[in-house]
Amino acid sequence: MTSSRANSAPVVASPQRGRGNGIALLIICSCQLMVVLDITIVNIALPHIQTSLGFSTESLSWVINAYTLTFGGLLLLGGRLGDILGRRRVFIFGVLLFVIASLLGGLSQESWQLLAARALQGVGGAIASPTALSLITTTFDEGPARNRAFGVFAAVSAGGSAIGLLAGGVLVEWLDWRWVLFVNVPIGLLIAFATPRFIKESERHPGHFDLLGALTSTLGMVLLVYGFIRASEDGWSDGLTIGAFVAAVFFLAAFLAVERGSKQPITPLGMFRDRNRAGTYGIMLSLAAAMFGMFFFLTLFVQNILDFSPLRAGLAFLPVSAIIAVSAGIASQLLPRWGPKPFMVSGAVFAAAGLGWLTLTDVDSSYLGSILGPILVFGFGMGMQFVSLTLMAVSGVASREAGAASGVLNATQQVGGSLGLSILVTIFGTASRNEAEKQFPRFMAEATPAQQLEFRRTGELPSPWGDQVLASGVSSAFVAAAVLAVVAALIALFVIQVRASDLERLRGDGAMAQPMAGADETPPPGAEGRTAGPGGAGAPQRRPGGEDGPL
Repeated sequence: MTSSRANSAPVVASPQRGRGNGIALLIICSCQLMVVLDITIVNIALPHIQTSLGFSTESLSWVINAYTLTFGGLLLLGGRLGDILGRRRVFIFGVLLFVIASLLGGLSQESWQLLAARALQGVGGAIASPTALSLITTTFDEGPARNRAFGVFAAVSAGGSAIGLLAGGVLVEWLDWRWVLFVNVPIGLLIAFATPRFIKESERHPGHFDLLGALTSTLGMVLLVYGFIRASEDGWSDGLTIGAFVAAVFFLAAFLAVERGSKQPITPLGMFRDRNRAGTYGIMLSLAAAMFGMFFFLTLFVQNILDFSPLRAGLAFLPVSAIIAVSAGIASQLLPRWGPKPFMVSGAVFAAAGLGWLTLTDVDSSYLGSILGPILVFGFGMGMQFVSLTLMAVSGVASREAGAASGVLNATQQVGGSLGLSILVTIFGTASRNEAEKQFPRFMAEATPAQQLEFRRTGELPSPWGDQVLASGVSSAFVAAAVLAVVAALIALFVIQVRASDLERLRGDGAMAQPMAGADETPPPGAEGRTAGPGGAGAPQRRPGGEDGPL
């Protein structure tokens, strides 16, 4: 039986190399850049959006979360769509949906309209992004070529955040905040036009869509994030806060029950039985939470306290993009020699050090003296992490589950970012309220009649008392972000194990570079999610002599 299965496995021809693959990678990475960039390109416009559409500081985070929650919650379904319907056609559909949502968002006149458009953008991104990553796994052979492609993809994913801040600054400064959404329209249309010409359609795998799993997971995460943000505004004893947390637990428990009982789950829970892959997802969850918080709060800090213009604020984050690209390039070259674990550990330590440094920011801080150094240290660590995490999560996954594996990785990043941002906003809100209570007596004693009138109108302390409140809240949020990065470092140190076979796979040595026999076939009952990737839960691959222990 085993022999017949192996012999009947389809032979997959190696994709064509050269210029065609280079253009295909450019298209894939352009889509990923657009999707990732849209998380932070809006960040730089937040003060202008707040003034234009009337958001509070806490509710302003929903402009980010409405996108990242639908993005993260539906990524798993998006990856499954590509596996069943064909990755190229699903990729194009997701890009076009993203374009339509961006146009609607730019035309918004009310806050609810913008939030609805941002949620629809998240749906489009959730369809396009995991399909883009899985297209790399089916376009490039495992080994050095795929390592380089993943390195480029990871650098774009990580550096896109900083590039988004710069692009947002240019658009807001020279045009209007609405153009941070309008800019996606021509880019997305160009990607959709070029895709059929340079990317081949993938093999379609039979199956069904786990809509109930997608619905329960998305509702659970939305309610969980809403609970944290509600707590930051109305306290932990508020009835709606408690109700949101109870409902979140219910839907997330229902999601796990649905996945356990499904023959074709949206999230193959077997993937989490592999300690390396589960550890990778845990690291991504923690670091994404820290990264989203850093960009969100630093954007507010440099514009509201340092009085940077949108363009200057965008330029302030440009060094992060450069250092991430450098770090990702170094990591992708050295990974075959040392394996991913050293980069996972050291990358998380660098990120924690940078965030810890940022906790020292206050109203007297300057960009060169207090911000540039920490964000360079943080960016260097994140560049190491994204390449290592991407390879560890999806390398060696069977072709039929490439969409699911990449979907889980992307979902972990987006859900971690949304959940982490909501937690950090809660900490920010608590610290800000405490500082406001300290500043209020000073305000009443020192404020002019005009300043007191402004306070009665807005309910927020004006500068300089308001600056003290904002700085205190931001500093407290960075303390929590640094703790999250430390958690990521501990997971990398004590959970991740790298075997000799993993290094052989990364180098593309001999048979280790070839797909598993029968990888495209339906696994036997109970084997969903088992792959022979790095540290996979399937049968381990052994080097000559039978040695396959952790290095």
